[in-house]
Amino acid sequence: MKENNKKVFSLKLFLKQYLFFLIMLILLGFFLIFKFDIGIKAATVIVSSFKEILLVLPPIFILIGLLDEWTSKETMIKLMGEKSGLKGILLAFLIGTVAAGPLYAGFPIAMILMKKHVKFFNIIIFIGAWSTTKIPMLLYEMSALGYKFALVRLALNIFVIIIIAYIMELVIKKDEISSIYKKAENY
Repeated sequence: MKENNKKVFSLKLFLKQYLFFLIMLILLGFFLIFKFDIGIKAATVIVSSFKEILLVLPPIFILIGLLDEWTSKETMIKLMGEKSGLKGILLAFLIGTVAAGPLYAGFPIAMILMKKHVKFFNIIIFIGAWSTTKIPMLLYEMSALGYKFALVRLALNIFVIIIIAYIMELVIKKDEISSIYKKAENY
């Protein structure tokens, strides 16, 4: 009896986790049958996205493994923990700014930072910096739009990232943040 309940629970969990994916797969099948040209275009985009992900994720996971193994929890707490102050904020900005890759690659790194007990505020700063203050983007903006535009945008982004991190720290309850950290520990 318990075996049977375990299988049903696993199926429910599977359906809950992959419901969106299954719906999209059914939609793709629908388009391939009834609107073949649209279905082929959608399948082409999906394959292209998977290729990009497969090229980006292995180096990111290697970086994550090295970060996890080479930096001790005590070092990260000292550099970016609850009492790190301005040093932690600057380091979060620096790591996010020099990082390479799309935003979705930054979330596993944020999870490692959570495992190392980095302050939540600094993790939000890191994600914000990863998404908006990258050096290659800044250099491109300087060449295409001018250095004044690029520097003003950078200054505004830094200001807004700090405000967002502050608001998120105020709005998200401590027990919710603790729950997020516990989930990160389990991965």
